[in-house]
Amino acid sequence: MTWPLLRRVGIFLLSVLVASVAVFALLTVLGDPARTALGTGATDEAVAALRTRFGLDRSLVTQYLDWAGGILHGDFGVSYVSGVPIGPQIADRLAVTLWLVAGAVVVSLVVAVPCGVLAAVRRGRPEGTLVSVLSQVGVAVPAFLAGLLLVTVFAVTLGWLPANGYRVPAQDPGGFLAHMVLPWLSLGLVQGAVLTRYVRSAVLDELNQDYLRTARSTGLTTMQAVVRHGLRNAALPVLTVLGVQLVTVLVGAVVVERVFVIPGIGSWLADSVGRQDLLAVQGIVLVLVVFALAVSFLVDVAAAALDPRVRRG
Repeated sequence: MTWPLLRRVGIFLLSVLVASVAVFALLTVLGDPARTALGTGATDEAVAALRTRFGLDRSLVTQYLDWAGGILHGDFGVSYVSGVPIGPQIADRLAVTLWLVAGAVVVSLVVAVPCGVLAAVRRGRPEGTLVSVLSQVGVAVPAFLAGLLLVTVFAVTLGWLPANGYRVPAQDPGGFLAHMVLPWLSLGLVQGAVLTRYVRSAVLDELNQDYLRTARSTGLTTMQAVVRHGLRNAALPVLTVLGVQLVTVLVGAVVVERVFVIPGIGSWLADSVGRQDLLAVQGIVLVLVVFALAVSFLVDVAAAALDPRVRRG
């Protein structure tokens, strides 16, 4: 393992450590977890008993080390409200959300790469202008509104797809796909519109490079030259934006899961906040933050692999 990669791994691990301390501290200082779980009408004896049961009467440092050490072994603790272990629920819910995020990213790439290249190569022509206008409209539409429009058209009016719900892919593959098409399109089309603009900008920058002029002088059309030689160089800035968008898609999934009644981690986070289940909220928020940091780390490593200048930096 090279020194730059070791340095990036060290920064990632340090970021996870700082994030875990911040998440624990923020959600602990907001109030007494035992009082919050039992409600304002609980007696002092009941609150004291709950503190003792879950170790909340110990110092904050001891509580943090116990909480973080348990998470390293996959133990996120037991909910103060329901008494149910949190770890298995996070694993189940996160798997559902990752299906949603992965499908949305695929849709956004399928839309953004050809549309962005077309908008750049056909700049100033009707087809290029049309793609630019549509992408501008897509940027202005929030994911939940896109979801409601898609449900109205394809579920309510045409009856082609279910309006909401979720099926486990291993048990019902066909039902899973049918229920996920509209959520994937809701997130993917909106993010695809944003990404289209970045692909267009990156390809326009490459069109002015000498190597593409040379490629065109050999008889290739502009589109052929971009596809054969320009996309790899344009991929670096797009890759960075895609990493940021992955986090945006994850945040947008929270809303889309509520619209389509999908039992993902975002939907569970909203429910946990409503129940004032602070330990569950701590675990979910930490998982989402670590996911965002992991995406940033992987994008950084991929960018370094593509560009030696980034690798040296």
